[in-house]
Amino acid sequence: MTSNAILTAESLKPMSARQSKPTIQPAEAADDQRWNAVLARDAARDGEFVFAVSSTGVYCRPSCAARRPRRENVQFFVRPEEAEQAGYRACLRCRPKSFSVNTESDGVKAICRFIEQHLDEPLTLDRLGKEFHQSPFHLQRRFKAVLGITPREYADSCRLRLLKRNLQAGNSVTRAMYDAGYGSSSRLYEKTASQLGMTPDKYRRGAIAAAIRYTCADSPLGRMLIAATERGICSIQFARSDGELMAGLKREFPFAARKADEGGLQSWVSALLRHMRGKDLDASLPLDIRATAFQRRVWAYLQSIPFGATRSYSQVAKGIGRPSAVRAVARACATNPVAVAIPCHRVVRQDGSMGGYRWGIERKKTLLEIEQSAVEA
Repeated sequence: MTSNAILTAESLKPMSARQSKPTIQPAEAADDQRWNAVLARDAARDGEFVFAVSSTGVYCRPSCAARRPRRENVQFFVRPEEAEQAGYRACLRCRPKSFSVNTESDGVKAICRFIEQHLDEPLTLDRLGKEFHQSPFHLQRRFKAVLGITPREYADSCRLRLLKRNLQAGNSVTRAMYDAGYGSSSRLYEKTASQLGMTPDKYRRGAIAAAIRYTCADSPLGRMLIAATERGICSIQFARSDGELMAGLKREFPFAARKADEGGLQSWVSALLRHMRGKDLDASLPLDIRATAFQRRVWAYLQSIPFGATRSYSQVAKGIGRPSAVRAVARACATNPVAVAIPCHRVVRQDGSMGGYRWGIERKKTLLEIEQSAVEA
């Protein structure tokens, strides 16, 4: 029985011994708060601790409806397992062990989902604590008690899993790196070389090649390439020649099995060309793109911008509920793999100037002029 497990060892001493102390120790103050919660049957504290009654040999959660015991017979434990190790059994009325496990498990699941959706952002314990209204120390202790790893280790495992999946799909190391939430190549190699057992580039070379069909066509922006997997369009690019387009496709999917299409992509080409000339884009156009949760939020917002309209980077950031993430929004626009289908060209600077565009400012300007002319007509 450890001092951490039993938080009220002081309360077992004779009253005279306790009254002789001039100050209240932190553990005593915490016990007083827990005892007040027990007296109030405070359900909000359920899952934070259990109290055990020496006269009955039973432990309960704070909101248990049973008659309140005498204070001198009560001991507090952070976890049900600690109470059981001390020889107490769970109350059959309030079932504290089941409640505590479910509460902690559900809370940890929520933290996991939050981490998975913000892999491309710095996730400190302070930020997680503010998000889930817990102290950083308490959050990490509970998280590790349920999963056996810390929140940071869980985030690293999620990034690694996403990186491996992207590399196996034939994506370039650079694209796989940013899609998995790594901020720089140095951090990528530092974090993953030992976990993969090799460098990301060597891992990618051993990956099973993904099958990609492609076709090239004329467009208002010059030559256009559309590439697709069996699930949908994975790349839309623009260049001056087919040679440049092929080089770009190879850079993006260096180890994919690339094969020229024999007409199967023509309907998608026609739909994109009609859209570029002022028609609504077919909503059923399938896209096969990998992205972080943040990128998906940005790209979904871009698809909601009306044809012929524009938004500033800061407006997009506010629109997705992240007003301070203006630079991250710009990066998500720059990494959009399917031009036009996801209209990143409709995002401009606050002063109305063009800003950047992956396929060149002139193409961005041309697209916006075509759309505005179509709306005015």
